[in-house]
Amino acid sequence: MSNNDFPQHLHLLSSFDAGWDGLNLIYEIEETANEMPETYFGQHFIVIALADFRAHYLLDGRWQYSDYTQGDIAIFPGNQTFPRTQVDRDVPLIELLLDPASLARTAGNIIDTERIELIPQLQIRDPLIEHMGFALKAELEAAGADSQFYAESMATALSAHLLRRYCSVNKEIKDYRGGLPSYKLRQAISYINEHLDKKLTLAKISDAVQMSSHYFASLFKQSTGLTPHQYVMKCRIDKAKELLLKQDLTLVEICQQVGFENQSHFTRVFRQHAQTTPKAYRIEILGRLGHFLED
Repeated sequence: MSNNDFPQHLHLLSSFDAGWDGLNLIYEIEETANEMPETYFGQHFIVIALADFRAHYLLDGRWQYSDYTQGDIAIFPGNQTFPRTQVDRDVPLIELLLDPASLARTAGNIIDTERIELIPQLQIRDPLIEHMGFALKAELEAAGADSQFYAESMATALSAHLLRRYCSVNKEIKDYRGGLPSYKLRQAISYINEHLDKKLTLAKISDAVQMSSHYFASLFKQSTGLTPHQYVMKCRIDKAKELLLKQDLTLVEICQQVGFENQSHFTRVFRQHAQTTPKAYRIEILGRLGHFLED
């Protein structure tokens, strides 16, 4: 589903233009004046309420209602039609659209079953899904197109959580322990460092070591203490610190060499890791080197 296919309400933020794959986010105001028609998304649809409201659903030919409070969540499977809906007041919502293929890939990696079914949830409390929604919204606001890797990682994590909690499967998800074999960890780290200037994704890194995305991400964190996304960001900042010592390189050139699409995102992530901006870091370090050489 593209952004143009989605029923038009007051969209305040959308990931469709950022090129997310497998998972998209819409932050919108659902208005009383705009009834939500019966819609087939073809994607798993998760709604996170950001305020209190009452929703009326047309189910089985009759209207039913649910009273939602801030933080309540509804889950609608992608193989079912989203019902005709009305709300009793204008309400802000975070909406996540998860590609069924993402859920199926994760299921195929960690559950020995050919058929899974996501069970509808009209009203639940799930702090983890709520946290994921806010984290994805914040990443999209701050990073834009640079948020693709983060969104891909979150799609895998969200799929695993849905499989554990809301799918009709009988087999337990395997609990992998012990971390990556040392040679696969070396392969992964080598691949990351060799491709820092490229668009790195969880799928590309896991393919490089011939492992499934979920399995790799789980064992990589056990081995390093960091998620693949966190590790990639750390490597990019470490490399940027090295390049900042080369006075012939501009900040824009360094930004490109460490894989950031824009300088604002580069500066934001650098500040998170180094507690200063790239420009200030360069001035301070070169100044220290100058004093050292003079001494």
